[in-house]
Amino acid sequence: MNEHASWKPLEITPESAGCAPSAEGLVGHLRELDLAEVLTAEKALVFRGFGVRPETLDPVMDLLLPRRLAYVHGNSPRTKVGRNVYTSTEYPSRYTISMHNELSYAAQWPARLLFFCQIAAETGGATPVVDAELWLDSLDPQLRADFAGGLRYQQNLHDGMGLGKSWRETFETDSRDEVEEFLAGAGATWEWTADGLRVVQLRESTLRHPVTGAEVWFNQADQWHPAGLDDDIARVMTQVMGPDELPQSVTFADGSPIPDEYVTQIRDRGLEAAVDVDWRVGDLLLIDNVLTAHGRRPYTGDRRVLVAMSD
Repeated sequence: MNEHASWKPLEITPESAGCAPSAEGLVGHLRELDLAEVLTAEKALVFRGFGVRPETLDPVMDLLLPRRLAYVHGNSPRTKVGRNVYTSTEYPSRYTISMHNELSYAAQWPARLLFFCQIAAETGGATPVVDAELWLDSLDPQLRADFAGGLRYQQNLHDGMGLGKSWRETFETDSRDEVEEFLAGAGATWEWTADGLRVVQLRESTLRHPVTGAEVWFNQADQWHPAGLDDDIARVMTQVMGPDELPQSVTFADGSPIPDEYVTQIRDRGLEAAVDVDWRVGDLLLIDNVLTAHGRRPYTGDRRVLVAMSD
């Protein structure tokens, strides 16, 4: 049996923490906890039953995410609602969001992600999480060998009118100079076009965790490739637009196409190996963003899950 197959996030409650069932109790517990050690060992933590509310979230978040980051160069639609706090991906509720490590296509990515449930869905809406080392192990050897040369990601970011996100939304600035400085530091190549900005990045397909040394699947090939889309509009868009015109696309690093069957294997095996975190109002989920990938199950009714990240 695979040693990772029985993995699931560690659930921490007031009873297991030996503290009051309140945000203040959780803050006190976190001050006594070696959070970095526990998170690295467990890969993901669920804090449940502490009654955290939006107005009591900041003190908890300051301990869980000591250096909160802006969602710069993020490709998914979301709304900023606080100090580097965002809604989780605003993608139609009927669709599954496949497994991914946040910003794994970028030059820099957050070390930690924190999710907070403000409103739980009527049905569904779980956040699935998967051990990214297990995900890598689940893929066929030939696929892994073909991905070893890395990936080429391309984004077409419009100037205010068009499909997907604008470059201003993506980089949270109106300054072209600031965008170019960011991209230069990221080792990306870019060009300003008549419609906006085109960005190309070459990235690896796997990564080793800086503490454990574990090699994990760490890319978003299936989310950037048309074969991985679970969206009727997106599928039609890929039929009428060339690869260079799409808001985002991906190939192998040498520019050769990634086979559709590779993309569906990556997507499906990640979801099959995932463990669902079913939300209750006030729950928090903290994940190591290298060791753990995440997604979203379809849902009905209202759902509001906030997300923040740190290095």
